[in-house]
Parts: sequence; C-alpha cells; structure tokens
Amino acid sequence: MALSRLESLCARSEQCSFDLRRKLSTWGIGADTADKIVMHLERDGFVDDARYAVAYVRDKYRFARWGRNKIRMGLAAKRISSTDVREALDAIDDEEYRGIMMALLRAKARVLGISPGCEYADKVRLMRFGVSRGFEYDLVTDAVREICG
Repeated sequence: MALSRLESLCARSEQCSFDLRRKLSTWGIGADTADKIVMHLERDGFVDDARYAVAYVRDKYRFARWGRNKIRMGLAAKRISSTDVREALDAIDDEEYRGIMMALLRAKARVLGISPGCEYADKVRLMRFGVSRGFEYDLVTDAVREICG
C-alpha cells in the first residue's frame, strides 16, 4: 500500500529520500520498513537524491529567486549529500544567476523608492535584502553599487 502510494507520488514529482522517510514515519511505518521501501524506490529509479538536488536548485533560483546560500541550506535540511549539492549548484549559469539577482534587487529598490545616488541606509536595506535571499555578499555588494551609483 505505502510502496504504491509513494511510487505514484514519485512519478508525479521529484522527491528526496529524506522526505519519503518522513512521510512514511507520519503514516506509522517503522524505520526498518521505511528503509526497505526507500531502497526499493531508489533501485527502481523513482528516487534519486542527485536528480532531486538538480531539480531543487533549478526551481529555487529561477522561480523562487533564491541565492546559492539559501539553496544550499535548504538542501542540507533535506539531508542531501554535500557532493550532490555542490554538483547541482555548479550547474547554475553565472550570467543568468546574476541577472536574476539584479532584477530582484532593482525591483526591491523601486518598491522602497531607492534611486541612484541613494543614502547609506538605503544601501544597507538593499544589501540586507539580497543577503537574506541567499545571494553571496560580494555579488550583492557589487549589485548595490551598480544600482545606487
């Protein structure tokens, strides 16, 4: 019953082994049985944490507009191996990534009413926003300089 439900779930959307184990636990299935079910799903290709990491990275930086740091923390919370995380993050196109960050910061500057030649406090607000979205400090600093002049 649980196996077929998880196969159906995995066929619809990418899942990681940690989420599946947690779901099985909420269904009242013991750890040993859960491990066997997850191993079966991995063997049959329904679950692959490396594939999940690539999909997660792509979705989070393109659609949620998250930076590498926030994505890395999200994957660590799902217990994805650091090797899989590193490989997935390396797949990000740097130009597209920077473009997403710049568009996000420019939009925030418009909302806050920040214009070129802005005050120190406005720069700090933009910096804090960019870093809170998970973008690297150095990239955010350069972007804020470009936006504020």
